[in-house]
Amino acid sequence: MHPMINIAVRAARRAGNVIVRALERVDSLTITNKSHNDFVTDVDRKAEQEIIETIKKAYPNHGFQAEESGVQGGSEYVWIIDPLDGTTNFLHGFPQFAVSIALQHKGRLEQAVVYDPLRQELFTATRGAGAQLNDRRMRVSNQRDLEGALLGTGFPFKHPEHLDTYLATFKALMPPTAGIRRAGSAALDLAYVAAGRMDGFWEIGLNPWDMAAGILLIQEAGGMIGDFGGGSDYMETGNLVAGNPKVYQAILQTIRPHLSSALSR
Repeated sequence: MHPMINIAVRAARRAGNVIVRALERVDSLTITNKSHNDFVTDVDRKAEQEIIETIKKAYPNHGFQAEESGVQGGSEYVWIIDPLDGTTNFLHGFPQFAVSIALQHKGRLEQAVVYDPLRQELFTATRGAGAQLNDRRMRVSNQRDLEGALLGTGFPFKHPEHLDTYLATFKALMPPTAGIRRAGSAALDLAYVAAGRMDGFWEIGLNPWDMAAGILLIQEAGGMIGDFGGGSDYMETGNLVAGNPKVYQAILQTIRPHLSSALSR
């Protein structure tokens, strides 16, 4: 593996150990409400600290964009970190959460790790070198259209102003599909699209740390990523459509008539 991926994997595993150990004492954790139904715990902070310290030892001059500690340092290299994607799931003992680490160089995603510490599944990608699940090459599915497809999504709970638009897209996408899943961790949802476990995904209002690693995983697994207009502004808007090439296009085409002007890109 690429040396930078090796460091990211080491950091993700250390963060995963922090998370798994804390599962036995969830009731005693200090929980803070960042906003309505958006929680952070001392586990998030400690896991993030493990990641940053591990990376800094190898690359002391690199910058960071982390969910809990914000932007640190200035560099052509920026690590985008979500130490515990799916905190609400974690707090309820719902086994769907992950560590997400991506490296951006001059604004372009170059390395990606999503680590599920419960299943010990490690999703990795290096630009131009493909994507792997536990060191085995992974590819997006070969699903040809929405008929019989399995999609992932996330509810816009941080953006209630977009709920009606979201529900309209949901109503449009649900009838032809085999099912739609909302599991509560965008990082894992995107990793599952890359691994062919789901055929496509869409969500409103994601943060960069929610999706950065998953984006590169999907691209390197042969899939497509775009904003709601089919463009490349997803890291700025937070509005994301992903999937294998055919399902990606089908999702865009299906939701386009239902988007408000504020979500047309």
